[in-house]
Amino acid sequence: MSVSLLLLCLSIVGASVFVLGRTRAAALSGGRSSAMHSRLGYYGAYAAIWATLPALALIAAWLWISPQVIDRLVVKSFPDEVKALPAAELNLSYGMVRSIAHGMRLLDDRQRAAVGDGTADLQLILAQKGVPLATRPTGYMIDAANSYNGMRHLSRVVMSAAAIALSLGCGIFGLRAIAPRFRARNRVEQVILGGLIVASSIAVLTTVGIVASMLSEAARFFGMVPAAEFFFGTVWDPRFAGAGSQASGTFGLVPLLAGTLYIGLVAMLVAVPIGLFAAIYMAEYASARLRSVAKPMLEVLAGIPTIVYGFFALVTVGPFLRDLSADLNGLVTGNYASFIEAQSVLTAGFVMGVMLIPYVSSLSDDIITAVPRSLRDGSLGLGATRSETVKRVLLPAALPGIVGALLMTASRAIGETMIVVLAAGVAARMQLDPFEPMTTVTVKIVNQLTGDLEFTSPQTLVAFALGITLFCLTLCLNVYALYIVRRYREQYE
Repeated sequence: MSVSLLLLCLSIVGASVFVLGRTRAAALSGGRSSAMHSRLGYYGAYAAIWATLPALALIAAWLWISPQVIDRLVVKSFPDEVKALPAAELNLSYGMVRSIAHGMRLLDDRQRAAVGDGTADLQLILAQKGVPLATRPTGYMIDAANSYNGMRHLSRVVMSAAAIALSLGCGIFGLRAIAPRFRARNRVEQVILGGLIVASSIAVLTTVGIVASMLSEAARFFGMVPAAEFFFGTVWDPRFAGAGSQASGTFGLVPLLAGTLYIGLVAMLVAVPIGLFAAIYMAEYASARLRSVAKPMLEVLAGIPTIVYGFFALVTVGPFLRDLSADLNGLVTGNYASFIEAQSVLTAGFVMGVMLIPYVSSLSDDIITAVPRSLRDGSLGLGATRSETVKRVLLPAALPGIVGALLMTASRAIGETMIVVLAAGVAARMQLDPFEPMTTVTVKIVNQLTGDLEFTSPQTLVAFALGITLFCLTLCLNVYALYIVRRYREQYE
């Protein structure tokens, strides 16, 4: 039985036990709900939890332990001369066995019989099934593959039987525990609380794991390249080393960090005025009907994939700015050479700013509408116009929250990759001309990890140093933004 079908069976058992538990509780209550400690649904939920959670735990443990046991048993069945091979060759042989086993499961009975009789070429048949083999399989590999499939099938059958039996047994136990004064609600809420704790722990542990993996690899990089050379270097030239080459290159962070901040600044110069003015209009001037239509349409921009924005910049915005600059240059000087490159800081910053407009608009709109109504009414009651109220009352009151929203938006701009790859180029250099290409930290992370590479050289390990630097930068922005927002909430709520 497949895992998905087994989970479906457990769901059916759990639903059935829920109905039986609720029915049993209703029968014990005698029609008076006050006779029971908890609502009837809690008793059904308690029984359903017993019918599903232990079985799910058994399935998870089985799926984790069973493959390891099968792997060891299959390797033990290899001939002695194969088991004496080095670990790399032994792993390669076992990989062949697993590929053969996977391909054998795709064959029908006639093809399996032909392979067993030796009248069919197993390598050719598996290639036709989409399972190519590097070499022709030997006899012990085919026997090991058949043994692997047999143990795998037996493991699934035993797991399914054990899980269903455990589900039924625990379900009966949960049903028998139902009594008028049984605290079913407390037990169910304890399980829910445990699930919430597990979910939050997974999120925290995932973050810790990501940071720890980045720090460990970054430490290896700084063991090869001095930290001062990385953080204060002004030249980025990694020079990927070829086979047998000892070239280490130059890893200067400053050009990449300058490009990241420069493009982010241009994006914020585009997004902040448009997004903030749109938020003011939606919050204070637009009618309810217009707001219900315009606000969702504006926020659709946030759902567009960034690769689409990159194509838009590469195909439309970049050529438009290049041709426009050529026409302007021709009108002024008679020389129709363009002074704006198709891939430039301006192109990437403009398109990224368009992408960030809904972030600024939505966050600012929520903050402005959260300002107490009494401040608006007091200003209007004293004779101020709506525009004066916005300028002298609402914006000063909402300013801390708006600043926090802008900082969070800036961290989103700093972490953008695809728009910069397609619209700003990959040239790592320091310059102030917004019409020339530059690159960012995220682009170089992609470049350093592209291809079939091993994480043993500074050319690849530098990506982790760049990643942890970018992580610290965005983390500081987010922490500062949350600090400002919390101060705002404490002051005006």
